[in-house]
Amino acid sequence: MSVSAAPILSVRNLSKAYPLRAWWGGKANVFRAVHDVSFDIAPGETLGLVGESGSGKSTIGRAVTMLNPPTSGTVAFEGTDLATLPPRAMRRMRGRIQTVFQDPYAALNPRMSVGAYVAEAFRLHRPGMTSGERREAVEHLFERVGLDPAFLGRFPHQFSGGQRQRICIARAIALRPSFIVADEPIAALDVSIQAQVVNLLQDLQSELGLSYLFISHDLRMVRYLCHRVAVLWRGRIVELAESDRLYEDPRHPYTRRLLSAVPLPNPVAERARLAAAGPQMPEEGQPGDLVEVAPGHWVAAVT
Repeated sequence: MSVSAAPILSVRNLSKAYPLRAWWGGKANVFRAVHDVSFDIAPGETLGLVGESGSGKSTIGRAVTMLNPPTSGTVAFEGTDLATLPPRAMRRMRGRIQTVFQDPYAALNPRMSVGAYVAEAFRLHRPGMTSGERREAVEHLFERVGLDPAFLGRFPHQFSGGQRQRICIARAIALRPSFIVADEPIAALDVSIQAQVVNLLQDLQSELGLSYLFISHDLRMVRYLCHRVAVLWRGRIVELAESDRLYEDPRHPYTRRLLSAVPLPNPVAERARLAAAGPQMPEEGQPGDLVEVAPGHWVAAVT
């Protein structure tokens, strides 16, 4: 599951469990949201993470950024195990690791102007900057994400959803990170705006050399944007491959069913595709270990 280049992010055997409340004196239990997940992301690469709701995608996104640390396993960023860093060192590291969340309005402070919101990153991590230098830097960031710097004094409610997400992206790239978790960044946007935001992410990746973990339900957008794709089922990765290979030759039954949920505009082709969708997923069972069935193509058996 490794990449050819030295990975910027290396995740090994990551698991996340949440304690469940015991009732009537019963034994407390745990809910295993993610179990034994491993993958690498190379510099400049976009890894897509797909799966149904509740499969653990966002849990992985929060775990690799240490916003919600894993129960077990390791997350190494540029060779450093993030779990071993003291709080001050982890705070410095957060300048290199950023997140773009699904709901841009919830991510913004409604009582803070958008210019002040973006400038806050510099106040926290670049205390030596003057107010004039911060304003100049924020103006440059607004131009970079396609917004008019004249909007710096406005508040979040004065912007559209797409503009709000651009503001969040400006904040995310303010400190020149190397790695960004994009957690459903287009799910809350109109279809007409989604492509604009994805194209912006691609442009920034080319310009800044960013690596992305792109979490999404939009399988077509994942294929367009991502170099490789990991399919998550019941908290485990069941298939991992280069994007085109996975979409053209899915091996795991769950991957086939997931891709078959994407409708085709041609009714005849749609009926033929549904007829050839393959076997249904079993009601019970858990994914087994990943096996490399072709170079760079990993598939888990259903046990």
